[in-house]
Amino acid sequence: MERGELHPALEWARSGAMELCGWPDGPPRLAPGPLATWLRGELDALRALAPVALPADLDGPALLGERAALLGLGRRGTVAPGGACRLLPAADGWIAVALARPDDLALVPAWLELADDGGDAWAAVAAALRERRADEVVARARLLGLAAAEALPLPHAPPPPHRVAARGATRRRDGGVTPLVLDLSALWAGPLCAQLLAQTGARVVKVESAARPDGARAGSAAFFDLLNAGKASVRLDLGAPQDRDRLRRLVARADVVVESSRPRALRQLGLEAESLVGEHAGLVWVAISGHGRLEPGAGWIAYGDDAAVAAGLAAATGEPEGTPLFCGDAIADPLAGLHAAASALAALRAGEAVLLDVALREVAAHAALSGEGGQDARVLPVDGGFEVLAAGRRERVARPRARRVRSAARPLGADTHAVLRELGC
Repeated sequence: MERGELHPALEWARSGAMELCGWPDGPPRLAPGPLATWLRGELDALRALAPVALPADLDGPALLGERAALLGLGRRGTVAPGGACRLLPAADGWIAVALARPDDLALVPAWLELADDGGDAWAAVAAALRERRADEVVARARLLGLAAAEALPLPHAPPPPHRVAARGATRRRDGGVTPLVLDLSALWAGPLCAQLLAQTGARVVKVESAARPDGARAGSAAFFDLLNAGKASVRLDLGAPQDRDRLRRLVARADVVVESSRPRALRQLGLEAESLVGEHAGLVWVAISGHGRLEPGAGWIAYGDDAAVAAGLAAATGEPEGTPLFCGDAIADPLAGLHAAASALAALRAGEAVLLDVALREVAAHAALSGEGGQDARVLPVDGGFEVLAAGRRERVARPRARRVRSAARPLGADTHAVLRELGC
């Protein structure tokens, strides 16, 4: 730790994410590693690369708690703060499974070979898992398109936070031209990445499928606005050949593409990221997924909570040799979103054509193992709350906080005709 640098445990207490870790009737938990400190470093890198000053209220560690602040979420132990993902014991270990969509609940009988009696799906899952091996139920869940992961320990060494999956020709850019970012992503990590690039001066166009728009539109309006305000909105019918052609022409005009789809989904639309990076000099393609683009993980569904569990954060946050506990609210999402933005801007400034393979699981594990955490820190009760004592200093455990939502996101498709006409698509 450099002189003047805040101790990682104190940075964690200040971030707002610590308030989301642990049992609801117990003290908040320290992080498994310097998660908040690492995220501050990523924001410092973004600030150093940005050609314009970033907003004063942009605080890297505080990004970890923004959704919880807007939705009023708190720590729930083996239930993720958002409620859609749970840690459950299997016969030989623990797994995390997310049942975030109605379709997920409908898959439970097929997943665990149960009769659909219309009862409590979570109770049925918990009972069935106690008699089954963790690796087997996770493998079957993934085959069916459910987000599931074993609660494994942290790896012995930090994985790289991203992989360069393809390279192409470099391109020198005119410093006076505004970069165009095409945001094809959904939910949290990808939209955050694109939004942060917008704050560095880029123009962002959010492209959504008419049949399956960003699922976050159906959630908290404040959170959706926070991540998507300021982006133009284009709506395409990706089942129609004409609109698939428009999408390919938009990609050809872009400087950066941010997406969060499984590779096969985009290939079905005629978008082969590796080929496009080779064809378009200077194109930065940011592919954010749960487990990366390499098989077998390329076909697995994942969200921020279960990806962090797969990385080892729940096992490290939980009871020694016992019950794992969720670490924050879908924490792999904001970790990956900020890292992806900093990495994309670095490539953009260098004129590189690259495919950045950013896996939520790998980013979370890398951040946790990037240095010393809170091994010498203590959590103490104080005045109805808690504080952390470390390196002779005290820091109150802060509640999650969010940046001010300054405007509403554009309605779905509000800018379709104007953008397509302007860009000749």
